[in-house]
Formats: sequence, structure tokens, C-alpha cells
Amino acid sequence: MMTNRLGFLAAFFYLLLVFAKTSIAFAAHGLSIDGHLKYPKGFERFDYTSPEAKTGGTLVLHDLGSFEKMNPFTLKGAAPQGLTSYVFETLAVPSLDEPFAEYGLIAEEMELAADRKSVTFTLNPLARFSDGSLITAEDVRFSLSTLKSDQAHPFYQLYFHDIDRAEVLDAQTIRFHFARPNRELHMIAGQLPVLSKKFYTAHPFNPADGKGAMTVPVGSGPYVVSAVQPGKSITYTKNPNYWARDLGVRRGQFNFETIVIKYFKDPVVSIEAFKAGEFDFMMVHIAKQWNRDLTGRRFDSGDLVKKTFPHKNNAGIQGFAFNIRNPLFQDRLVRRALGLALDFEWINTTLFFSEYTRNNSYFSNSRYAAQGLPGADELKLLEPFRDQLPPEVFNEPLMPPSTNPPSSLRSNLRLAQQLLAQAGWTVKNGALTDKEGKRFRFEILLADGSFERVIAPFADNLNKLGVEVTYRTIDPALYTDRIKSFDFDMVVTSYGQSQSPGNEQRDYWTSTAADRQGSRNIIGINSAAVDALVDAIIYAENQESLTAACRALDRVLWYGYYVVPNWYLAHHRLAYAAGLHHPETLPLYYSYDQWLNYWWRE
Repeated sequence: MMTNRLGFLAAFFYLLLVFAKTSIAFAAHGLSIDGHLKYPKGFERFDYTSPEAKTGGTLVLHDLGSFEKMNPFTLKGAAPQGLTSYVFETLAVPSLDEPFAEYGLIAEEMELAADRKSVTFTLNPLARFSDGSLITAEDVRFSLSTLKSDQAHPFYQLYFHDIDRAEVLDAQTIRFHFARPNRELHMIAGQLPVLSKKFYTAHPFNPADGKGAMTVPVGSGPYVVSAVQPGKSITYTKNPNYWARDLGVRRGQFNFETIVIKYFKDPVVSIEAFKAGEFDFMMVHIAKQWNRDLTGRRFDSGDLVKKTFPHKNNAGIQGFAFNIRNPLFQDRLVRRALGLALDFEWINTTLFFSEYTRNNSYFSNSRYAAQGLPGADELKLLEPFRDQLPPEVFNEPLMPPSTNPPSSLRSNLRLAQQLLAQAGWTVKNGALTDKEGKRFRFEILLADGSFERVIAPFADNLNKLGVEVTYRTIDPALYTDRIKSFDFDMVVTSYGQSQSPGNEQRDYWTSTAADRQGSRNIIGINSAAVDALVDAIIYAENQESLTAACRALDRVLWYGYYVVPNWYLAHHRLAYAAGLHHPETLPLYYSYDQWLNYWWRE
């Protein structure tokens, strides 16, 4: 940390005048991208918490599938829901009513160097792990080293890629040095989960033989694991000695004394279990469940509640993702043709109660979605790759196929036949075949049987093109393993986007991620243009250049036809027991499980 604060500030403002750069947030209690923080040092609580919240009681939740390990930071196997939010903590936590701000949790003070090449964290002297041991800078250094190693899930290696090294300045102070600074890297550093070096020295982080995989971990969070029925349930109990309970960043949160998570194999069974009172809360993804299945006596009596909660999240994209490692899907024309078989308008009206909006971008519902034709800033990024990119990137706006008049499903399928013929596929005796007579066939893999009714009309339309397509639902744990190993033809997936896209794009789209099992680049995109545009996003120096880079990437991904675009909602659909209460003030940018952390039981 700088000891001469006035001299530091003077030097900083001098640099501003010389280099005319946008200001960076230097407030010691928090960091932001745009230089603004809503909450002052020593603030009482976040505005979306409630001073009326009561503590105590039990919250029962559910999840699908199973679990066979207790470390959420490794690749192999499934960990139970809740470990990362209830047991483990990060250096800083986000504000849910600001798009680009974090406030110190384990880190009491944070300071970004004037040249943006490092960030220094001073740890809160109160910070303790649940075994009572002090959290030290050496624990933080160990955490970064471990998560960037091949022992951890590959996501962390990509996400923390530009944090070059950690320097322990003293027992409570650590500095992260950046290999190449970017506008959000100091905030990414604040998102580092802090692990106990003592615990993971005594217990293997990623046991090769699986022995010890179910050992209950030590973290610093508000809960400890108090009971485990492997694969069936896990119970979290409030840590009576939780070190951060009186901090502004934690006040009004984690109000339940006990949280139990039960596991179900079948989503239909879980719906009935919720209606029977076996658990208290659920996020509803399926329109039919929301409108038809979640009805009955307990809803009529008011024992159960259904309510939508609006948000301003960047919707990203959901879609049917091609695995382009499969030779069937390596031709862009083929991918475009198959996408024309999805009749969104019919599905939305007939199955979804007209509730959804079609994804029209990889950054849907945000400022980063490409608009019209590319502007000058976008063209500057795209032109070096013009000969590698489809002409549509430059001369057509983003527009999903439609069956609304004057368009129609028939005309879309006719165009699809033409595209398939251009790619060397023709129909013989009702079957789509290549020159060697090989049948065009593939499988759509699902983890939720309720999605089969959505896939069925898509498959029927593909059959009209001569495509032999099957779909099946498998066990969620097996599904997860197959996704991690890229063992599928097509799956339903989503790519969530933040209010400031950045390092996570490496894991989504880049060539490096395409070859790394467990990455989010399940599509298998391997493109120099995409890699360059991801770098342009990560290293954008201001909001304008970030927006241009996102929009340019949006166009390249869209006209690569890597997914068949699906749909999104601008609100969360939540069903819950009437005894649960939530603050009156909603956050702006939040997931449903983040919101649940502020609820309580009367």
C-alpha cells in the first residue's frame, strides 16, 4: 500500500492530465470499472436488503441430479449446490444495483496501481475460516496458484489468465501483478475464492483416486456443512462465529439458520414434491410448468405463491448448440439450414403462452447487441479478417428467422433445402444423404425431459428436410459429464453475459478453450477472428471500445450459425412458500439465487 496518500493522489492526477485517461476507482473500500461507487466507506447495508429481515428458521431447496464430491472448483464430478455461496467467499462481492462495482469482504482495503499493472488487497483482520484460523495473504496466494493450476476446473485458468503472480507483502497484504492489464482485471482479482491452505495441505485438492472427495471443506462463509447424504441431500447450518455478520456487505443476508438442499432425479417429480410442501422455493424455467403445472389447492389458498421479479440483466443467448467437432456440422451452410427448421412463433404461441422474446443477439437485452450494419469502430476490428468472414457480417443486420407473414415455415424449409444442396446434401427416398449415400442423422441430448415437447416440433420440421434426428433425456450427472467431454451432437445451452463482458469470453469462444475439456466452448469454435475480437473485448480501454468489440464479435458469432437461437425472459419466475418474505426494494442485476440470499422466514 502507498504510505504517502497525498503524494500518490497528486501523481495520479498528474498522470490524468498527461495521458488524458479515464479515471479509475481508487476508493479503498471498493472498486469499479467506471470510477463510480454508490456506497460510501462504512455503509450500513445494501439498499436491496431489509432492516425488517428476521433470522432463524429452515429453508428447504431442491436440485436435480446428484453429487459425488465436495469441491466445487475441480472438473471431474458434481458438487452439491450451495458450496460456493454458503461455504466459500471471495475477496470482494458485487453490488447488485450497480453494473460495475465490488466492495471488500475478505479484503478490507483494495488499491489499484496508477499504471493499472497491479492491485493490492489488505485483508480484514477479523476474517477467519470456519475452523477459527486467521485468513492470511498466504492463503490468498495459495488460492490463486491452486485455481490457475491443472488441478482446478479449466474455467479458472482462463478467467484468471492475466493475473501473472501474487506477491505477499506481509501477513495481511497481498499484491496481484498483471501480465497485461485490462479495464476489469482488478475486479476479476477481487472475485478470487479464498481457500484454506491449511485444509488443502492436509486434504488433497483434487484426489486422483476419488478418496477423500466427500471430505467436508473448510471455508470462511456464513454456513458450515452440518450433514450430508451423498447424492441425496446436504444441510448447511449457520456458523455462530461467522466473522463478517456485522459488515455492511453482509448485513441483512443469509437469514436462515439452516438450509437443506434435496436432490431429485426427475423435474416432473420435483414439481409435485414442491406442491406437496417438500421444499420451499423454486425457479421456474418452463412456461407450461408456470402456467399449468403450478396450480391447485395450495396456490388457491395462498399457501404457495407465484411471482415474477423483473431484472435488467444482459440476457446473452440461449440456443440449440452445434458441436462443430462433428464433421456433420462443420459447414456453415448446413448449420444455417438446420436453424431454419425452428418455428419460434408457433412454439411461443402454442407452448409458451406468448411469454418469450426471441434471442436476436449473443448479448440480447443489452447495449452490446449489434445494431443495424457495423459502424466505423466495428469495421476497424472486422476488416483485417474480411476474407475469413461471411459477407453477411458486413452487409446484413442480425435477424433470426421468422415464420410471421410474409415469411412462412414452408419458405424457410425451401431455403433450407437449397442451402443443404449447396453443401452437397440431397434427398433420396425421403432421406437426406451425401454423395456417398451416408444418411444425415444426429442426436439432441437433454437433461430435462420437459424440454422434449419443445424439441419435438423442431425435430418434425427437420424430418421434413430428410434429416434423421433423435432426442433423449439422460441422467443430469451423466449429461454434465458428457458436456464436459464434448460427447454430444447438439444440446440446449445458454451463455449468460454480464453488464461488462470480459475475461469469461475466453472460456466461451476461443481456440484455447475449444481444446480444453470442461470449458464453456462446447461448440468447438476455433477462429482467429473470434480470438482477436475476444482480446479486443478483454483489453478495451473504455466503454465505447468495449461496445464496439462486443458488437463486432456478436456479428461474427451470429453469422457463424453456431447455435439455433432460442428465447429469453426479462424477469425471474419464482414460486415459493407463503411464509417466505423478501425485501421490498429489488436489485437490478441479479440471478434468482443471489436474490434468495436476502429473504427470510416469518
